[in-house]
Amino acid sequence: MATSNDIKNGTVLRIDGQLWAIIEFQHVKPGKGGAFVRTKMKNVLSGKVVEKTFNAGIKVETANVDRRDFQYLYMDGSDYVFMDNATYDQITVAPETVGDTKDYLLEGMNVMVASNDGTPLYVELPASVILEITYTEPGLQGDRSTGGTKPATLETGAQIQVPLFLEQGTKVKVDTRDGSYLGRAND
Repeated sequence: MATSNDIKNGTVLRIDGQLWAIIEFQHVKPGKGGAFVRTKMKNVLSGKVVEKTFNAGIKVETANVDRRDFQYLYMDGSDYVFMDNATYDQITVAPETVGDTKDYLLEGMNVMVASNDGTPLYVELPASVILEITYTEPGLQGDRSTGGTKPATLETGAQIQVPLFLEQGTKVKVDTRDGSYLGRAND
């Protein structure tokens, strides 16, 4: 158990049986009345974001979240299999836990898996990944890098918007947080 004074970004609290990660916090000491902590929290499993205020000094239950490096190995039916880089133990993660990260997940990729009491909570990718374009409409003569964009399908099956001059087979750098094109990858 901790107090509301111990809250900081990244802290995971257990509230009503659910895990909530602190995204933002602010300790407030008004001129009148007691101090309090204003927080913005994200539900670890559902991703729902809420704001909550805690009075200063009240007890809050913190959850122990273990974040470790894993390597994505393969899909086993609908589940994803990861290997711990330190112990070589393999774990199976449900598709609901992997979520939208599957759009940028390649076999052999190193990721961060957060777990609580042995239960995987979420999979965290690097900020950007390099993927190959498997399909896009051919570029037309005169297309320049300052022009518009067109849809492209990546080797993972995800669709992103890329500049008109890019062709099938080109490796591109993609932001895993919002799926935006960051540039061509240098081989």
